[in-house]
Amino acid sequence: MPNNQGDEIRQAAAVLVKEIDRLVKQPVRIMEVCGTHTVAIFRAGIRQLLPSQVELVSGPGCPVCVTPNDYLDTAIAYSRCDDVIITTFGDMLRVPGSSSSLRAEKAVGADVRIVYSPLESLDIAASNPGKKIIFLAIGFEATAPTAAATVLTAEKLGLDNFYVLSAHKLVPPALRALMADRKVKVDGFLLPGHVSAIIGEQPYHFLEREYHVPAIIAGFEPLDILQSVYMLVKQIHTGTAVVENQYSRVVKPGGNQVARQVLAQVYEEADATWRGIGVMQGSGLRVNSKYRRFDVRVRLPVQVENTCEDAACRCGEVLRGLVKPADCLLFGKTCVPEHPVGSCMVSVEGTCAAWYKYGAWRWQK
Repeated sequence: MPNNQGDEIRQAAAVLVKEIDRLVKQPVRIMEVCGTHTVAIFRAGIRQLLPSQVELVSGPGCPVCVTPNDYLDTAIAYSRCDDVIITTFGDMLRVPGSSSSLRAEKAVGADVRIVYSPLESLDIAASNPGKKIIFLAIGFEATAPTAAATVLTAEKLGLDNFYVLSAHKLVPPALRALMADRKVKVDGFLLPGHVSAIIGEQPYHFLEREYHVPAIIAGFEPLDILQSVYMLVKQIHTGTAVVENQYSRVVKPGGNQVARQVLAQVYEEADATWRGIGVMQGSGLRVNSKYRRFDVRVRLPVQVENTCEDAACRCGEVLRGLVKPADCLLFGKTCVPEHPVGSCMVSVEGTCAAWYKYGAWRWQK
C-alpha cells in the first residue's frame, strides 16, 4: 500500500506540473508567505519540478526572522536585571542583537529558559515567587492565541510575577506593505495555512480588490503546494485575481472563532517594527489596557542600548523577496547556521537557513 500511495502521489504531481507548464506563457513570480512553506518547498524539491518560468520567492513568513534588533536588545536588557527569568522558544537564543544574544547572556549567568509552550512559564512563575518571569511572545496570528490564553490563565491563578514582552505580528498588513513597495514584484501569493486557520479568508480580500493579485491559502504537503501553484498560474493565465482556499480541510472561511475571541480579549492592534520592512501601522499586537499589568514594558521599564545592525547583512531585502540569500556576501561564509549574523539564518524556517540546508547545489555555483 505505501508504494501504491507513493505512486499515486507522484502521478498526481506529474499531472499538476504538466498543467502548470501548459498554462505558463510568461515568467511569473510567486511569493510564499510562510516559513513552513519555504522548508516544505525545499524538502520536496518543488523548485526543481516547476518550469523555469515559475519563480518561487520567500517572504516575511518566519516569526524569528521578522523580529527586529531592538526587541532582542530589550530582551537582553531584561535578562541582565536581577531576579528575572526569561522564558522563550529555543530559536530566539541564537538571534543576534546589536551587541549580544540571549545565548551569550545565558553563558555569563543570565537565567534564560527554553519553553515549548508559553503555559510552561506559569509553572516557572509559581515555583519562583521571588522572581519576575518574562515570556518572549513572538509569532503571528497562529501562535498569539496561546500567548493570550496564558495571560488569562495567569490572571485566573493570581500570578503577579508573570509578564510578556510582546512582538506578535499580523500577516495581512505585511502583505499590504509588500504590495505598496514598488521594488517588490509579485504576481501571486501562497498564503500561510496556519495563520489562515485562525483569521479565515476575509482579511486577504483586499489583495484582489485593491491590487488585483491572486492569492491561494495553501496547505503544507507537496501536493498542496503544487496544486496551489497550479491554481495561481491558472488565475494569472485567465487574468483573474481572487483569494482561493486550497487548504479547506483545515481553514474555514471564518477562521477559528474561539481563538479570535481570546486574541481580542487580551490584545489590541498596534504599530510594529518588522525587520527589513520598518514600522507598519496596525501590524502588531500589544496587551490591551485591561491586562496591561502583564505587559513588562509598562510594569518594568528598562534601559536599552542603542540598536544597530550589521551593515552587510541583507536579511531585510531577503524578507521582501528583493534578493536571494546567495546574493548576500555573508551567506555561507561568515553567516552560517552555527554562527548566524542575520535572523534569517537562525530559525529552521528562515529563508537563508533553508537555502543553506537544502539549496547548496545551487548557491555553490
